[in-house]
Amino acid sequence: MAAPLNYHHLYYFWVVAKQGGMARGAERLNMALQTVSAQVRALEQSLGHALLKPSGRALALTDAGEAALAYADQIFQLGEELPAAVRDAATGQGVRLRVGISDGLPKLVVRHLLRPAVDDGGVRLLCHEDEFEGLLADLALHRLDVVLSDRPAPANPNLRLYGHKLGEAPLSWFAPKALVKKRMSAFPACLAELPLLLPTKHAEVRPRIDQWLDREGLRPRVVGEFEDSALLAAFGRTGMGAFPVSRWSREDLMADKAVVLLGDSPELTEAFYLISAERRIQHPLVQRLLKAASEDAGA
Repeated sequence: MAAPLNYHHLYYFWVVAKQGGMARGAERLNMALQTVSAQVRALEQSLGHALLKPSGRALALTDAGEAALAYADQIFQLGEELPAAVRDAATGQGVRLRVGISDGLPKLVVRHLLRPAVDDGGVRLLCHEDEFEGLLADLALHRLDVVLSDRPAPANPNLRLYGHKLGEAPLSWFAPKALVKKRMSAFPACLAELPLLLPTKHAEVRPRIDQWLDREGLRPRVVGEFEDSALLAAFGRTGMGAFPVSRWSREDLMADKAVVLLGDSPELTEAFYLISAERRIQHPLVQRLLKAASEDAGA
């Protein structure tokens, strides 16, 4: 009879494989490199096959490692879900959805994208905001169900991630009412006459904004750049300068008497993506999000 599988060893291998190397895996585990390396070697010895091989300065999976990783994905995904499933069943709470939100994503857009999953009630929504790369690592380790971002999943052989485009939203431009003068030029030329707030180059849409401004022959005076879109809009609303927002934030701002709509730029769009760690979506709430996005695109 074969010796029982050591799940600690399997977990260390799983993290190393996801991170693409021993050093990165040890850093993610917050453990000594020598300890992690020894645990992975012990797993290889118990299985009787090498699971990892050198690939430049990193590590790659052997054929046996590919098979082991596929099973580890299923094992630890179920393991991550088990405590919450037991707790929710015992307390009568609804279905849980763990969402990673890229820090460059507009918060009003997040509310719009998640609305199909939470409108019917019976949902326990857990939102975690972080930098894009950190969220992808947590998604690969099944600590998140999905990631919402303004960029697609990157090509990375060490991370099995799948991107789904949720849609695009054109940008509108607002300005504090106190800064708008009667004799200003028509939109978009007026943007060159106002102080301007923009997202940093950290945001996927920023290069497209710069290109659009250049095509329009505008050389605006940029007085602020923000990674957080909510902070950008907050400074704009309080009088610092004109600023862009997506269509799904537009209606909220139209109700704000402190700002005025300068104009729309339908040719300038911001795209939004849902990234998952499974090719075939199983989570019912994620299925609902994708269905709503598909219906919205076809409307």
